Amino acid sequence: MSIWGSPDQQDHQESGASILVSSEQYGRIASVQAGFHISTYLYNNRDIRFFTYWTRDVDNSTGCYNLRCPGFVLANGAALVPGQAVAPPSVYGEQDHYVTISLNKDPNSGDWVVYRHDLETPSYLGHFPGDICPGTPRTLALTGFVSYEKGAQGPPMGSGHLPHDQDDKKTAYFKHIKLYDGKGHTVDPITTPMVRVVDRQDCYDVTEVLVKIRSGYMFYYGGPPGCKG
Repeated sequence: MSIWGSPDQQDHQESGASILVSSEQYGRIASVQAGFHISTYLYNNRDIRFFTYWTRDVDNSTGCYNLRCPGFVLANGAALVPGQAVAPPSVYGEQDHYVTISLNKDPNSGDWVVYRHDLETPSYLGHFPGDICPGTPRTLALTGFVSYEKGAQGPPMGSGHLPHDQDDKKTAYFKHIKLYDGKGHTVDPITTPMVRVVDRQDCYDVTEVLVKIRSGYMFYYGGPPGCKG
């Protein structure tokens, strides 16, 4: 996923992108998540940071970000630690920067494992215990997201531009999208339906899934600041 800064983001705003897996059991929705965000509320600055998050219920009364409570188990020598700042950000019209991560269920342990793949060799970052998000996953989401106080204005998402200009140096993206099969092997999402979901199309947008020779399965997303409500 591409990495974009948000230098003018206000307090109590969050903007980021993540891989999210959720499942429902006994009427409760649990989820695990890994990605990158800017959150002045959590860190008191506007650095772009790698984050993990988990919850066992839809109202988020359980779980936490990063290592603030027991949940995500950090690997020894991990190439990224939850809460760690990453740099540099992409520069609009000049250069795109990205980090490649994966989140999948280990077929042997049943844990949700997180890896980083854009280094010379894949780096195991850690795992969520399988019982945090049990059962068969109902939803796998590649998300661009924002959060902000009710009645206030929203922050930018991605590069701060709508994905009308499908240019890697101008618009946030997910590319080289792969899925994991039951044996832990990566496969192209050829036969898996990927549904486009936008809950505030007046503010943000996302393209359909595209297939490009150098980028594989991918999509662009984002939008400017100022979304109200």
